[in-house]
Amino acid sequence: MPNLAKPNFFQRLTTGEGIGARVVRSSASIALGNGASQALRLASNLVLSRLLFPDAFGLMALVTVIITGLQMLSDAGISQSIMRHERGDDPRFLDTAWSIQVLRGIALFLVTCALAPAVAAVYNEPLLAHLLPVAGISLLIAGFTPTRNLGYLRHLRATRVTVLDLVSQAITIAAVIVLAWWLQSVWALVFGTILGAAARVAVSHAFLDGHVDKFRINREDANEIITFGRWIFLSSISGFLVLQGDKAILGAYLSLAALGIYNIGYFMGSFAAQLTDIVQAKVLIPLYRDTNPRENSDDARVVQRLRILLSGGGIALLGLFAFGGTVIIELLYDPRYVSAGLIVVLIACAQMMGLASKVYDQAALALGDSRGFFIVVALRALVQTIMLWLGAETFGVAGALIGQGLALLAAHGGSIILARKHNTWDPLHDTIIIGAAFALCAGAVFVHRDGLIALLAVGT
Repeated sequence: MPNLAKPNFFQRLTTGEGIGARVVRSSASIALGNGASQALRLASNLVLSRLLFPDAFGLMALVTVIITGLQMLSDAGISQSIMRHERGDDPRFLDTAWSIQVLRGIALFLVTCALAPAVAAVYNEPLLAHLLPVAGISLLIAGFTPTRNLGYLRHLRATRVTVLDLVSQAITIAAVIVLAWWLQSVWALVFGTILGAAARVAVSHAFLDGHVDKFRINREDANEIITFGRWIFLSSISGFLVLQGDKAILGAYLSLAALGIYNIGYFMGSFAAQLTDIVQAKVLIPLYRDTNPRENSDDARVVQRLRILLSGGGIALLGLFAFGGTVIIELLYDPRYVSAGLIVVLIACAQMMGLASKVYDQAALALGDSRGFFIVVALRALVQTIMLWLGAETFGVAGALIGQGLALLAAHGGSIILARKHNTWDPLHDTIIIGAAFALCAGAVFVHRDGLIALLAVGT
């Protein structure tokens, strides 16, 4: 006889096709995958820090700022368009999106080559003129990433994409470690960017099912993507300042070795915030597309719980690094990098102050308000850049990071206005998350007070 027993909660969660089950599975897959990705990256950094000198990491930090900046400053909102648009599964729409992406990759590579001499002159590092064009090849290759990656995420089927990303990352790390042992220079890290892009494109084409992209551009679809994406483009300019502004500004204050040490601390201190951002971006947009929390009370409860769960997990992880950053650095890195420990503490505290805002950003994008999203991100970038620069001028690295945290907290007001516009503001979420952030930051500052006072006294 057939088994007519009603599935238990665990079975519904792991095999069900309801929106709640798919959201939980997708969130868990993305979180675990990105956690594993950061663990691989940490293991790579530990090995590479023993094969290379801090100056190499400083140079690579500058290369990364430029490459990431070009990616963000040319973001046309292609991924968001596919994930939110009602025709996100239409082959014609996907081909148009992919074709725009390919053309963007070609343009980015050419721009990287053209900018390299000027960037080298600005930072007075002649080697950048050679490193940047080679690193720019990764932008060209990434343009050919298939849209089927986004198709899986659009339907909250993130597991296979996550596993393939980990496979490509593991291949890349192994190759970079071999190159670092052989070359003993920053070139190993630069070649790694190319290998990483190539590995991701290759495994996606080989192991993901779905639409096979063709080069064709439909004018109607292109207009829709560009119309939505123009505000994403402007938002990405602001987002670059939010994510990379600290390194761009501090690059003018610190030596290459000091910048390399800062970059180690930044990676460790911002890990939890980046993980939370990635999960929210990949889960909340499809969730809002498939539910109606503004009118359906059941959907509203699901979304509220997920918001608190995502932000709460991020706060808990950031708190771990805020309290234990110095110990983690001392245990994992050699004495050349020990000063990165206090950087971890300050970055984790600064990131806590902005964590409550991110859920409202994704809701606005899911509802098609790319203009409102741009305004909020631009406000955040403006306030953060000003505060970071003033802090760096007054108290050096420590002042810059304190300024960043205060700026992110102040900019939350703009996120509340945007959320109220779309009836997505959640006062309970904000009270819990911001309250926890204040409590954890106060505790971390008290525990590390002697070291932080000494770091502030050093200045620039």
